[in-house]
Amino acid sequence: MRPSFETRSLRAGLSLVATLLLAAGCGGPKAPETVSSTSGSTSPAPSTGAPVAAAPRAASSPAPAASPALGGRTGELVNPDAPTMVFLYYDLAGIPPPLDSWVEEDTRVKYIPAIEKAAKRVEVKAELESGMASVRGVGNLRLSVGANLSDYDPSYGEFTIRALAPSSVIEFPALGQKVSVKFANGRTAQIWKQSPADAQLIRDKIGSSGYAGGVSMDVALRITGVQPAPGGGTITTEVLEYELREDRSGATLGREQVAQ
Repeated sequence: MRPSFETRSLRAGLSLVATLLLAAGCGGPKAPETVSSTSGSTSPAPSTGAPVAAAPRAASSPAPAASPALGGRTGELVNPDAPTMVFLYYDLAGIPPPLDSWVEEDTRVKYIPAIEKAAKRVEVKAELESGMASVRGVGNLRLSVGANLSDYDPSYGEFTIRALAPSSVIEFPALGQKVSVKFANGRTAQIWKQSPADAQLIRDKIGSSGYAGGVSMDVALRITGVQPAPGGGTITTEVLEYELREDRSGATLGREQVAQ
């Protein structure tokens, strides 16, 4: 018995639905493959991770030091001469000293017969290199200088040690350079507080001429920085302590430690 027309139509419809479902089921996995392939061609996994890993390394790189560290320099120079201070400046600044130029400008090389110059150059350069080596590790100075003491100011109860003022400079010219020493805490260090009674005793010791230059001091300094400049730079220091003396008799007028 042949199937009716309705039966044949129903079977054809079911067959078409099954075909469509099969096609959809077979084609389903292809879509993710196409997306994955496209993503891989534009942003491969290895290259995607590289920039992310590089960023922390760049961020953690140490910044270059602006100047040599002064910590750990415990050596001290006591009343150094001008060439030694020039050596110290170059050592602090980390600048190669112009040794060859200094050798040629040295009078022992400059004004001798040409036949003797070569041997003398070696001798003079060795002296300069020894001088440079002698200042390595120096971080403190002790200088004897004029105090330039003011008269007593009863309104504030103090003397002013003008040699320690922030604007004061101690200069060391040598080897075609001029190195200056300044005081970072001069605003505080220059003030020498005294009671009226003690001030009168001090004034009696030094007399009226003492304020014109009759008072000297030994001052201890800690080096805190260096500022390069053409023709020589500036060494910045902090005043740690000082001792004042009357020049004629050598009598001690006072010893002070400066608050840091």
